[in-house]
Amino acid sequence: MCGRYISLICLSIYSVFSFAQSNQGNVIDEVVWVIGDEAILRSDVEKRRLEFGSSVTGNPYCVIPEQLAIQKLFLHQAAIDSIEVTDAEINQYVDEEINQAILSYGSKEKLEEYSRKTMTQLREDSYDKWRGTLTMREVTKKLTEDVKATPAEVRRYFKDLPEDSLPLIPTQVEVQLLVQQPRIHQEEIDRVKNTLREYAERVNSGSTSFATLARLYSEDPGSARQGGEMPYMGRGELDPGFASVAFGLTDPSKVSKITQSEFGYHIIQLIDKRGDKVKCRHILKRPEVQQQDIDTALVHLDSIAEQIRREKVSFEEAVLYASDDKDTRNNRGILSNLKVDEQTGSQITTTRFEMSELSTYSPELARVISTMEIGEISKPFTMINSKGKTVCAIAKLKNRINSHRASISEDFQILKARVEEDKKEKVITDWIKEKQRTTYIRINPDWRDCEFQYPGWIK
Repeated sequence: MCGRYISLICLSIYSVFSFAQSNQGNVIDEVVWVIGDEAILRSDVEKRRLEFGSSVTGNPYCVIPEQLAIQKLFLHQAAIDSIEVTDAEINQYVDEEINQAILSYGSKEKLEEYSRKTMTQLREDSYDKWRGTLTMREVTKKLTEDVKATPAEVRRYFKDLPEDSLPLIPTQVEVQLLVQQPRIHQEEIDRVKNTLREYAERVNSGSTSFATLARLYSEDPGSARQGGEMPYMGRGELDPGFASVAFGLTDPSKVSKITQSEFGYHIIQLIDKRGDKVKCRHILKRPEVQQQDIDTALVHLDSIAEQIRREKVSFEEAVLYASDDKDTRNNRGILSNLKVDEQTGSQITTTRFEMSELSTYSPELARVISTMEIGEISKPFTMINSKGKTVCAIAKLKNRINSHRASISEDFQILKARVEEDKKEKVITDWIKEKQRTTYIRINPDWRDCEFQYPGWIK
């Protein structure tokens, strides 16, 4: 969640290109703020006001220049600490934002027409915004990297907080899963490979573009809409088999050999390499699972479930010898919920899922779990796993924690995160106050009548 500080980061993260038709040609530009040796222009404020629209809370002519001033303080600190964000990382966000804007407006041409800018200009605007946003994020992480909450601080926070102010925790569940992949016949694998070979031949011969084939036939919906195009990615972000082939490509005009990943089978076309990142297109095809093989897997799982119910084997033991899912097999079948802090990028792993989170992971699994009692073993069912494949599974509801006010015994990690968030906010607030005290600041008199988030701007 976005904290109370650095709201410009949040505005930048959640904004997709939006344009207001406004004639600013008659507006005379002027310097409205000066921070150190950096100026903030009226046009800078107007540009952000049109971009962010109603997402700005409060008077935009007060909120936006203050946040631009904070950004300049952060960027200056980044220069002092030699904190840099790579072009590859910035371009990944730029690509995603540009692609989303094209989808929203229907085509590149419509986007250019409505924005009254070329794609090059749009990319430059997006690049500048994301460079600032990501740099601020890195400086924030640097300033708060040592912030930790001790158990004593968490207990004191819990003790001092009125009961009606304690966080309300939604109903959460802990789930164990035993997954089996239905058999896929070699004939079906051969069919998929032959199809991909045909696509590669059409591209290599020049009869059809890779992007066209990806839009028509790729089974990766996210990249298919973009002609198979993926953002710049490092080796660690890709499936090992996919990464090995993608990073080995050198000729953008050629198509790779067929490669297998956890998602299925691919052909890949290189677009560009920047440092330790690669940008490519791909076409994904998955072998189809036959219903008779699904039925066979379901019958097998039904037998395992019955053995567990009769206590001939525990769920954990069954997972070890029968599950095909490596992510849960080595964790007694327990699902892990990886939560990412949108502001700092920090990650927290828990075994608890809110039902909305479980539904995002797998709607089929969420429907099954919603009707189960604690300790119950489900009937076999099919679901789409995180790799987009059809699998068969049985589930056990390990625990259900009903909606409640946070308690120190049940929700220590949630309370700890809250305490650390408060401590981080104080670190940032104190840092901004110190920068206000030591930095030259001048604000145009017409722009001073504001209730600023940080009052120290006017000296």
